[in-house]
Amino acid sequence: MPSNDPNPLDAAALVCERLAPDLAGLVSRRVSIGPPGPGQLLVAVRAAALNFPDLLMCEGRYQFKPPLPFVPGMEGSGVVLAVGADVDPDRVGQAVRFSNKGGALAERIRVPAEKAWPALARHDFAQSASWHVGAVTAYVSLVRFGALEAGQTVLVHGATGGMGHAAIQLARHLGATVYATARDPSDRERTAPLLAAGARAIWPAAGFREAALEATGGRGVDLVFDPVGGDVFDESLRVIAFGGKLLVVGFASGRIPTVAANIPLIKGIAVVGVRAGEFGRRNPALGAENLREVARLAEAGVFDPLIGARFPFSQALDAMRALAERRVVGKIVVEMGG
Repeated sequence: MPSNDPNPLDAAALVCERLAPDLAGLVSRRVSIGPPGPGQLLVAVRAAALNFPDLLMCEGRYQFKPPLPFVPGMEGSGVVLAVGADVDPDRVGQAVRFSNKGGALAERIRVPAEKAWPALARHDFAQSASWHVGAVTAYVSLVRFGALEAGQTVLVHGATGGMGHAAIQLARHLGATVYATARDPSDRERTAPLLAAGARAIWPAAGFREAALEATGGRGVDLVFDPVGGDVFDESLRVIAFGGKLLVVGFASGRIPTVAANIPLIKGIAVVGVRAGEFGRRNPALGAENLREVARLAEAGVFDPLIGARFPFSQALDAMRALAERRVVGKIVVEMGG
């Protein structure tokens, strides 16, 4: 287990010690990481990108509920310090990006070797940390479940977040006409990156039905990408074209909506749940293909991460609050330095 780090197993971390709706259960303290086990890497984290499930886990509202205490953070980047048994020792010193169920908001993390991939040369550590989760979710949503074709129309909700931004980029690359929603479409500072990513127009997150039907000549949109839920989901049911699909990605609004069965029946639509990680676990060959394809697309610049704010690790809790308050367009990154 070679390493040049003097204290590879001791790390500062942001730790969730109790579940609380106001993030009151998060504290900064040192933790013991432990050496890498078989098939694992020990990584010195350089950057961690926040995702909405990180917030939900700290509030006890996510489907995955890690035992307390735990370190949040689903994706990040860094440098391999050491490897466990059955891992190529040449990986020590490699710059990697990684995705895990948690643990990125710490100076060190142990990750399965297959969950860490070489960082792209075109990205710095913050960029490397910022695109994987959104890109894989967008790909599984639009390609695997949505079967998106060139010439179709896509409506992306939650577009100011990293996941929505990735969905816009991919849909446009695949030849779709893309529309997006935002809380305040008149806020050019927040909507300009969405237009640059490929959205044709930005509509209000509440009250987009009329604009959607007008833009499509009354037909409706073919696909809806919805990580928001709540009222957005309800209104989305009214703007889907016959035979279209509503892709349920999450419930950032906090309300899990329901749908009367007569609506899918009359409109001939499908309401499809998307769990990108579970899709890969249940379909290993396709899951591996997904990872190769999103890496290829990122290398080609299709997935170009939008970093809206960078926080030093000393302000990691402030970064989580910024996520909760939806203050930032794009990804929020916590940088560890080093």
